[in-house]
Amino acid sequence: MSLVVTGATGQLGHLVVEHLLARGTDPATIVATGRRTEALADLAAQGVRTAKVHFADPATLDAALEAGDTVLLVSSSEVGQRVAQHAAVIDAAKRAGVARLVYTSALRADTSPLILAPEHKATEELIHASGLPFTILRNGWYTENYGQSVDQAKATGSFVGSVGDGLVSSASRSDYAEAAAVVLTTDGHEGKAYELAGDVAWSHPELAQAISEVVGREVVYQDLSPEDHLKALRAAGLDEGTAGFVVALDGNTRDGLLADTSGDLGRLIGRPTTPLVEGLRTLVA
Repeated sequence: MSLVVTGATGQLGHLVVEHLLARGTDPATIVATGRRTEALADLAAQGVRTAKVHFADPATLDAALEAGDTVLLVSSSEVGQRVAQHAAVIDAAKRAGVARLVYTSALRADTSPLILAPEHKATEELIHASGLPFTILRNGWYTENYGQSVDQAKATGSFVGSVGDGLVSSASRSDYAEAAAVVLTTDGHEGKAYELAGDVAWSHPELAQAISEVVGREVVYQDLSPEDHLKALRAAGLDEGTAGFVVALDGNTRDGLLADTSGDLGRLIGRPTTPLVEGLRTLVA
């Protein structure tokens, strides 16, 4: 019986494996998977088993999964293709007879109008229908998502958006990865859905102040109307689809969809979530 982590070549999946090792998990019981096993060399050097897995190739999934395994399905980064890719993993997990499937979803995915929620909701429904024992980790916003804002602010002293007074309860990617490692290695999580987010909901002026602290210059947040924000993004070279997606996400923030402070994340990891400033420091290190 192994702990199988999909997408271990990605940032979240890789961090999950690192946290599993930090918790004293026998590396021989961990299987880190991804499309490019060469990107897993550092984990393999620590004794972690690796496997090449492509969601579009069921044979690779069947080869990686065995009866009794606990599987972490890290949600795909390919928006628009996620449901089919996730379904392939769920089907393979069912064929193999895994002990439990853990999935990284989105905040309130079953009810939220968040633009990213529908594919996660559909995946959760597939997991429920599969009959597999499961745990859902509904991850909130990552502090690292503001890397572009940090870069812009460092260069110009300002960054723009259209979030209005919307609040964000972000946490570091490592916080979410640690929570996954806890759920994979401890009992009592079967059938649960955790709403994971930072302990503190902050505003974008507060984000500007935090960025100012880490880049060493005064930073101002400029709030635009959605229409003006869309024009600014187009002028910066973003295509219509990407610009519209960014503005829609800011609209979700404005509507309070990223402001959850349930406390689930801090309780799982047994400590306060990483403060905003500390999380931002990793982007300029």
